[in-house]
Amino acid sequence: MQNQKDTEISFRRKPDWLKVKLPHGFKTKDVIGLLNDRHLHTICSSGMCPNRHECWKAGTATFMLCGNICTRNCKFCNVTNKKPLPLDPNEIDEIAKTVRELGLRHVVITSVDRDDLPDQGAAHWAAAIRKIKQTSPGVTMEVLIPDFQGKSELIDMIIAEKPNIISHNMETVRRLTPEVRSVATYDRSLSVIKYISSKGIRTKSGIMLGLGETTEEIIATMDDLRRVGCDVMTIGQYLQPSREHYQVREYVTPEEFNRLGEIARSKGFLHVESAPMVRSSYHAEKHVM
Repeated sequence: MQNQKDTEISFRRKPDWLKVKLPHGFKTKDVIGLLNDRHLHTICSSGMCPNRHECWKAGTATFMLCGNICTRNCKFCNVTNKKPLPLDPNEIDEIAKTVRELGLRHVVITSVDRDDLPDQGAAHWAAAIRKIKQTSPGVTMEVLIPDFQGKSELIDMIIAEKPNIISHNMETVRRLTPEVRSVATYDRSLSVIKYISSKGIRTKSGIMLGLGETTEEIIATMDDLRRVGCDVMTIGQYLQPSREHYQVREYVTPEEFNRLGEIARSKGFLHVESAPMVRSSYHAEKHVM
């Protein structure tokens, strides 16, 4: 049985630079109210994103398709893992209505993994992109997709709808991928990004720090991403959702994030977000330009 000292080590106290006050305001209340009324999910809430109130207030939100139960069980992720429910036929219409009624300027769409479905949810994805474009023609859009098991015919269904950016996260460095991620592999994720880039779509990926990676491994991941044509990179601090999740090994300082951001920019990324509180969709509206 784990003693008290071990428990404290496995759930580290956050340093001051990771302690933020969550603002409240008109837009935040609007978003929460509509999400609850329409039984919609955002990765902002399901993933406990620390920036959710800031993004909502700025008119950006990240909606989660295909429900809120994932078929994979990544050790860093707070999304529920068990047998998913059938796809909700009303989900797409409700998300599109919410985007329009909130007057969002930029929307990010992501989803849980649905390995239980023959197409892993790709048709549902494509229909959602089409519907949002029809109902909110002025909105810009980023889609943060799962790996679709690396199947190009499924990825093509997303590419055909022409979102502004297609993002797929590496999450961590090569060595730690088998420990941290479930089912996904480092090379498969690289191949997904490479395939999307080859079709002329702006690509984006992100990693978390504090999992036990070395600086050399971080830089190697940057090089791998640039080699496959990735345009935008996000680098943020891993925050352990609970004692049952993968242990935080280190809280990386803001100064080190700044240094790594400069290294990434020097490698030719069009946009880099590197700071402790950065998440995949943080300042996502800037990455379209």
